[in-house]
Formats: sequence, structure tokens, C-alpha cells
Amino acid sequence: MKIPPVKGTRDFYPEEMAVHNWIVDGWKKASIRNGFEEYDGPIFEYLQMYQIKSGDEIVEQLFSFKDRGERDLAIRPEITPTLARMVNQKINALPKPIKWFSLPRLCRAERPQKGRLREFFQWNIDIIGEDSVLADAEVIFTTVDYLREVGLTPKDIKVKMSSRKLLAAVLKKIGVPDEKLNPLYTLLDKKVKLPSEVFTTTLTEQVGSDMAGRIKSFMESQTVTSIENIVKAEAGDQLEVAIKELEDCVAWLNRMGISDYCVFDPGIVRGLAYYTGIVFEVHDIQGDLRAICGGGRYDNLLRDFGGPAVSATGMGMGDCVLEILLREKGLFDKKITSRTLDYYVVPIASELLDEAVKLTAALRTKGFKSAFSYKVAGLSKQLKNASEQNAKYCVIIGDEFKAGNIVVKDMATGQQKTVPLNDFLKNP
Repeated sequence: MKIPPVKGTRDFYPEEMAVHNWIVDGWKKASIRNGFEEYDGPIFEYLQMYQIKSGDEIVEQLFSFKDRGERDLAIRPEITPTLARMVNQKINALPKPIKWFSLPRLCRAERPQKGRLREFFQWNIDIIGEDSVLADAEVIFTTVDYLREVGLTPKDIKVKMSSRKLLAAVLKKIGVPDEKLNPLYTLLDKKVKLPSEVFTTTLTEQVGSDMAGRIKSFMESQTVTSIENIVKAEAGDQLEVAIKELEDCVAWLNRMGISDYCVFDPGIVRGLAYYTGIVFEVHDIQGDLRAICGGGRYDNLLRDFGGPAVSATGMGMGDCVLEILLREKGLFDKKITSRTLDYYVVPIASELLDEAVKLTAALRTKGFKSAFSYKVAGLSKQLKNASEQNAKYCVIIGDEFKAGNIVVKDMATGQQKTVPLNDFLKNP
């Protein structure tokens, strides 16, 4: 009986693994060149950690279990709670700001659909201990730095920015009571996924028709400054502070040279309640896919996990939607292959196989990716094998070997030359 993979998971054959590695290597390079350090944590944690961050309803969205000690554990659906726990453990010893990144494998118990699987990889970057909006801008810049490097332009994607602080201030000015804020955040976050009439009806049921109309006007604002046409900012109040933060962040992004990727969109809410400031998502221009990534400021999370109140901002990007978009845009490097070799060693006769193995081992010892055929075949067959394995060079051990020579063939140009074996081993 053939056993299929579990629904919502993926098998990574060498070809798929090469693509996966290309994505992950790009994430890592972008993180490092922007000054982030890598970390990781356990693949399962106490279930309570995820309940603290996302509420009890999260239990239905993850894989949880009891261990032999009857402790409630869960396979990680995200890594931010692990980050908070780890930072809290060494909060006084870690130099600030903390700039960390991680590339975890995550699992969520949800219905698989396009761009959303039960098991996936995610790129996370976080800056902890810096309350300036320059940190928010740097998270956004690092995100765009990677997406730009893989070939996505402002004609392909947009960074849609807003602010939870701004939204909270607007809702307060409109008169929404505190107890209605969290369910309202959830509804506003789903606005783009709901038919217009359904959204309007549900919103009106929650807050009444007058407030609903003003909230809809805010959600449709095109610029930060136009918000004052809906609610008036007063000197020093939260609304003025939130507007100033967004304007400053946009100014930093302009100085960083990526403002053409960024737009203000008050419809970006980010459903999780732990966001406290600037939030953003990256979407494809056509809008056919889920958000490529999202993030924002979460200044209370470390405190919620028993630590001090420390400012923080970050981003998470899954590999599923990203891979779909890159394929649709034809942006995968055509040179992505499951295997490449520096040298493929070819003995032309079975009695020379020993020498081929010795030479291959010597090349590997020097750090060169090298291979040979287990069964000696004709020269043309072995050259074909070398080509299929994307070898840069073939080292042919033939009649010249009696005089201590080998033939080195450049597989790209077809040119070959005879060189002494000892000289070759000194400088392959």
C-alpha cells in the first residue's frame, strides 16, 4: 500500500529542495546584510505560550498534544512567542537593540488552500529595544530589499502601511467603546475578504449606522492627512502622535530609496490584538494572492510574557505565497538546479576506475564538488552524465595517464587541455 503525504504538507524532491534553498538562502543573505543575527528555538513549546499571545481560540488552529508528563504542548505555529520567551530569559544581558532573524519550519492545523498549507517555512525579522519609527522603517526596508533582489518591482508588489495606534485613536474619536474594539479589529481585518454589503451590514450591527459610515470613510482614506477630514487631531493626543509616526516612517523609507514600493492603506489592520503601532502587509498588485508577508510594532508582547515593557517591531514572510508569485512572474533563476559539480571524473576503461576514485577523493578533500560514475561506460555516455549533473569540468583519465597526464574539459566551451596530474592537484 502506498502511503501519501499528509494533506497540507509538501515532499521536497531534489528539484523542489533546490528552489526552497534558493528562497531561504536569499532570506538569510538579506537578513545578514541588514545587520540581523540568526536564532532558533524548539519545534514545540507549552501551549500556554500561544494562548497568551493569541487567546484560547488559537488552540483549534494548531497541533497540540500532551506529553508523558501530562503537560499541554503544541507544535509551533509561529516563532514570535519563542522569541519573546528567549529574550525575556536574557533581557539584561542582551545588547540593545536586538536585531534577530529566524527561518523556522511551522505547522498550523487549518484547511489547506492556495498559498496556505499546514506546514510551511517562514522568514522572521525583529528589532527589539528600539522605539524609534526608524526601526519600523528598517524592517520594511529589509523586507523590500529581499523582494527587490529576487526581481519584484513596484509594478509587481506594494507595501501597504497603516497604524494600529492610528486606528485606535480614530475609533476612540468616533466614539467606539473600548469593549467593542477587539471584535471590531477582527471585522476590519476581514474587510477585503467580505462582500461590501456583508461588511457594511456587520459593521452597522456592531457600532450603529453613524459610526459605521465614519469608519468606512476612514478605511477608504487615500492619504494620512485626509484623516483629519473625518476626525480632528488635537495637539499631543494619540491621533496626532500616530499621524506623526506614519509621516516620519514614510520619510525614512523615502531616504532609503523604496518609497515607490510603499502606499498608505488604512484597510491594513492585522487581526492580532498585540499590534500597537505601525503595521504593514506586502501584496501583489493584481490582488490575486494572500498577503506575501506582514508585520508591525508590538510594544507589549515581552511584558505579556512576564518580562519588562520593551518596544519591538518585526515581520513574517511565508514561503508558500512567495513561491507562487515568483513562479507566476517567471522570476526563479533558471540556473536553480538540484545538483552542480565542479568536476566529474571520467575513466575511459574499467582498470582506471581506481585512479578516478582516488582523484575524486583528492578533489573533494580540497573542497571541490566532485563525482564519478560507479560503472565505467563509454566516453560519450560519461560526458552526458557530467552534463546532466551540471559539471563545470570533466577530468578524463585515459591513455595520457600512463605519462602522468590527464585531460581537463571545459563543459561550457567544449575546450580541453592536457595537464600533468601533479600540477592539476596542486592547483585544480
